[in-house]
Parts: sequence; structure tokens; C-alpha cells
Amino acid sequence: MPNVNQCIILAAGNGSRLVQRSSAIPKPLVELQGRPLLEHVIGRAQQAGITNFVVVVGYRGHAIRQWVAEQDFAGITVSCIENPDYHKDNGVSVLTARAGVSGAFLLLMSDHIFDAATATALVRQPLKRDEVILAVDSNLDRVFDLDDATKVRRDGDRIIAIGKDLVDYDGFDTGMFLCGPGLFDALESAKKGGNCSLSDGMRKLGEAGKFHSFDIGDASWQDVDTPEALAYAEGIFGQFFCIAPAREEFSRA
Repeated sequence: MPNVNQCIILAAGNGSRLVQRSSAIPKPLVELQGRPLLEHVIGRAQQAGITNFVVVVGYRGHAIRQWVAEQDFAGITVSCIENPDYHKDNGVSVLTARAGVSGAFLLLMSDHIFDAATATALVRQPLKRDEVILAVDSNLDRVFDLDDATKVRRDGDRIIAIGKDLVDYDGFDTGMFLCGPGLFDALESAKKGGNCSLSDGMRKLGEAGKFHSFDIGDASWQDVDTPEALAYAEGIFGQFFCIAPAREEFSRA
């Protein structure tokens, strides 16, 4: 069982669909229930035992760095790594953070809200260094935006296909990954023209039988990347999500 206490959070993209209505605030700092999305992500991961966070920034990265610098992160460390190629696919952002982690790590998206209990269960899963486990939602009738959702197809617990355009699928990618360091090698091998998506690397692992699923059951999650998704998340928040720790409570384990 891996002793996972570190996390990479991808926060480099320009989030154009949401930013167009947020006065150019970078998407990770757009507020949900009065708190930045990034704060929700950090707070929930902290409750799962994560103490070392690496946030990959790019678009308006200075604003995210400033927000991080202003927080009282007692009990955890949060550092920012700049991805100068943030206009490329998100696999490049993951590779940018390679030097910031050692061993197994949790990989999260800055715009995906989730239950802390799900992350806690995920980081307790057995994992080899060349494997990745994705938290998967098998409830096919409850996703908010089907066209935008990344789908997966499984054979047992092995993920054999992933992508937004899958026609034959049996689950959704929730944006929570437990990763061995072998992910970086898979992403490097998936590069074409200096670019790769996270899904490209996952497909490489899937071909080798190294990409597995962890079913989240009835747990809740929400991708917040459009104004409509933000409004939806606000509407369901009280019903499906507990409040993330306040800024002054980041030290709570």
C-alpha cells in the first residue's frame, strides 16, 4: 500500500469557457460557495492525508501564486511550478511537475470538486510504480454535461479506452488519479511534436495493462469548467458536498 502524502494539481489552462464570465480571473480562483475552486481542491485533498502540494500554473499564474502566498498553510506545503507551455495539452503540465514529487502521488484537476472520502479511499489502493488508478463514476445517468465528460471503457478493473468521444463506455473520468512515477515515462513516450495530453499517456498505460479503475460508487464529484457547470455546482453543493476547510483551518488533518 503506498504511503501517499503528495499531490499535483493542474491549474495551468486558460479555462476560456469559464473565464469569459469571470473578469479574467484564472479558473482555479473562480469562487464556488464563496471560496476559490483551488481552495476546495486543496482542502479536500488535505483531509485525505495530503501534506505536500505542487500546483502547476500557467495562464495568469502570477494571480495563483499571489493567492497561494497569502494563505496560512500551517501543516501543509504548497508550491507553484510554472508551465510556460500551458497552451499545450495537460500532459505537458504533468511533466512540468515531475521534479516536484517522488514516488506515488495524487493527481487532481483544479476545477474538479470531489468528496474527501473518495480521495481518502483512492490513496489507500495498492499501486505499483508503473501503474495509475483512476477514480471512475459508473453512474451513467447523472453526469451534468455528457458531451464534455471524459468517458472510459473497462475490462474488469482495467481501463482499456479513454476519451471524450467514446461511443461505447461504462464510466466517467472524475479527474482523480493515483499515480506511480511511471506515468511520467508514459507521457514522454506519448509525446508528438513536444505535446501530449494526459489521456494520451493513460492510453499508453492501458495498452500495457497498467491503467486501472477505482469505482467511486455513489460518491459525488463535479467538473466546473463552464458558467453552466458552475451554476449547477452551486445548486447541488449543499446536498452533495460538505464545506471544505476554511483558509484558517488548512492545518486540520
